[in-house]
Amino acid sequence: MKPLRDLDRDLSTGSTSSAALTELALDAAAAPGGEGQRVYTRLYREAAIAAAEASDRLRRHGVVAGPLGGLPISIKDLFDVAGEPTTAGSVVLKDAQPARQDAVIVRRLRAAGAIIVGKTNMTEFAYSGIGWNPHYGTPRNPWDRGSMPAEGRIPGGSSSGAVISVTDGMAAAAIGTDTGGSVRIPAALCGIVGFKPTARRVPLAGSVPLSHSLDSIGPLARTVACCALVDAVIAGSEPTVPEPLPLAGARLACVQSYVLDSMDRHVSAAYMRALSRLSSAGAKLTDIGFDELGELPAIYSKGGLGAAEAYHWHRELIGKRGAEYDPRVSARIKRGAEQSAADYLDVLAARRDLNERADRTTRPYDAVLMPTCPIVAPRLSEIARDEDFSRLNLLILRNTTIGNFLDRCAISLPCHRPGDAPVGLMLMGSRGHDRRLLALAQSVEAALATA
Repeated sequence: MKPLRDLDRDLSTGSTSSAALTELALDAAAAPGGEGQRVYTRLYREAAIAAAEASDRLRRHGVVAGPLGGLPISIKDLFDVAGEPTTAGSVVLKDAQPARQDAVIVRRLRAAGAIIVGKTNMTEFAYSGIGWNPHYGTPRNPWDRGSMPAEGRIPGGSSSGAVISVTDGMAAAAIGTDTGGSVRIPAALCGIVGFKPTARRVPLAGSVPLSHSLDSIGPLARTVACCALVDAVIAGSEPTVPEPLPLAGARLACVQSYVLDSMDRHVSAAYMRALSRLSSAGAKLTDIGFDELGELPAIYSKGGLGAAEAYHWHRELIGKRGAEYDPRVSARIKRGAEQSAADYLDVLAARRDLNERADRTTRPYDAVLMPTCPIVAPRLSEIARDEDFSRLNLLILRNTTIGNFLDRCAISLPCHRPGDAPVGLMLMGSRGHDRRLLALAQSVEAALATA
């Protein structure tokens, strides 16, 4: 699949059709020996083809259905689609009451002319950055799939199926969620772009929650412009791509503490090359300590907002059907039971205080830079033991959780050399300045690609 802008041009010139693109995506999802069975929990073949053909008929009469008219898009398995249960990557919700209506973002995608091809697999209830799912299988990273499924590398999560739907041509773009990095992590580990908006900018109605304080909904796609267009649609704003902001003179803060700990050599080399390219393009890079980030482990020590709010939602269900959960997920959810009301209020107070101080630290800069993840994607064999799974999960989530806790917008861009292990460069913007960050990210993307 080409970037959305190119696909739209091909549709406009008649060099392709929505039906052809949709069938291409569906055929990729159904290809024998492919990742499709681990990528999609549900495919809408008949409905998608019918919608694509309708879009083509309208276009032949000079009517474009919308800014995403005729483009195949996948949605994560935690969004409601009317008439079916929303399973959120779990088996315990298979017999849940069917959704009465589409989620808000699904309605907005349809109104924009998108062709919803299916629901993508995910970490059960979105609760890890690994992408592991024992119920529906774990999609393998396109960089290194190994000769057997167990030998490949993780895709990152929790939006694991979403990222592979894009890398493998099963969708032109995907919608995921990001509570601690679940859009940016898989984008970074698989080599595409992932954007996390400021929380609440995109309505959460009609999605299974993980943490109502931290959840956000964002796109994964080939380019920043793709993400900007899809983001505008699901946010209900003017469906345009912002003009790139000049990189020359841009003030970029490079965090020197916390986020650089335990970097592997692949990430370190790619990150330093990226910084050098941005400096050569005229950006003003400034090293900052950002020592406030060192307080996060203590704030998270009892599970933080995620565990408390997840347990609140799951406590009845997990009490009845806990044996059917992935044990690696249920163990994390149950940590919320260990928190008192005072503990929870302490975390909320710590968040307010840290946000105020962090805002003062980063106010002089257009964006804050750091590696999206400090390591490249581990092999599935490396997460076989629970203790290794937990250690790697915390490490992979460490940098991305900053944006959620500080309620910032953030984007991950690929910054590795072709053929190397995928590495993500993360730009974190200010709260509510999402479109400005996307405008700047386009120039960063161009600088990295040109170099």
